Amino acid sequence: MISVYVHRSGRTECVEQVEPAWLDPSAGVTVWMDVVTPTEDDFRILSDVFRFHPLSVEDARSALQYPKIEPYPGYLYLVLHGIDLKRGQTQFATRDIDFFLGRTFLVTVHDGESRSIGRLREVCDRHERVLIEGPVGLLHRIVDSMVDNYRPAIEELEDRIGKLEELAFTGEQHMVRQVLKLKRDLSHLRRVLLPQRDAIGRLARREFGEISDEMAYRFRDVYDHVARYTEESILFQDRVTGILEVNLSTVSNRLNMVMKVLTVMSTIFLPLTVLTGMWGMNVPLPAFPGGEDVQFWWVAGTMVAISVTMLALFRRRGWL
Repeated sequence: MISVYVHRSGRTECVEQVEPAWLDPSAGVTVWMDVVTPTEDDFRILSDVFRFHPLSVEDARSALQYPKIEPYPGYLYLVLHGIDLKRGQTQFATRDIDFFLGRTFLVTVHDGESRSIGRLREVCDRHERVLIEGPVGLLHRIVDSMVDNYRPAIEELEDRIGKLEELAFTGEQHMVRQVLKLKRDLSHLRRVLLPQRDAIGRLARREFGEISDEMAYRFRDVYDHVARYTEESILFQDRVTGILEVNLSTVSNRLNMVMKVLTVMSTIFLPLTVLTGMWGMNVPLPAFPGGEDVQFWWVAGTMVAISVTMLALFRRRGWL
């Protein structure tokens, strides 16, 4: 589905199609064509009407491209990722949006799930200010909104990390699966944020003639947000690694405590086993004072005395 908005003579209106004359830099108009879930006919418009390079059109066909920015004659081709975090879910996904930025036009290609573009499209024909600053201003509005949408996802990740840090000292073995799942999400976030930071940084440094000084300042502000989110994702990775190490250490310490108790019990029962084995043999052995009726109590008392003595010795040495 294609939506075309044109700003001319101080008014913004939705039209059926793009007139080739509007693409001339001297036309004095601003055109925004939003392509949702493009078909072959839609890609043909990009090639035949806008005369985009076949390589950039081929990249726009791809369902997944990492963030990048590439200059072509007469326009810039950008791929940026918006975040998709649904309420009630702990997992998130990123969706790439393709931008074709020219002097008088901006073409966006996406799968229809972009909240940033959806909000602007709803108000575009009712508010002239959306397109009044030209295609670069419109690009800034979209990118700024996309980056702002990362904040709830970053906060959600921080909450998950905080909860896992509290559970790390419990030594629960099922935590490992949760931690590894979180590490996978963070790795995906870093793979997106690092190149996205570099791409927006190029816009902020005004490496391209389409970006004015004023717009470069605005993109610099967006770049600061992306850079901060990137740094936070790196710190999150370190915190998650620490959680995993603490959990594994706690499990190991718990196992060591169990082994310590079992070792103490085995050590205490070793002389008792020798004693009962000797007095259980069918050979004449020295008898304790008293008659046969008290021999059992002598042996039982000796065993208790040995056990108490060994426990006292272990506690004195700090083994218990």
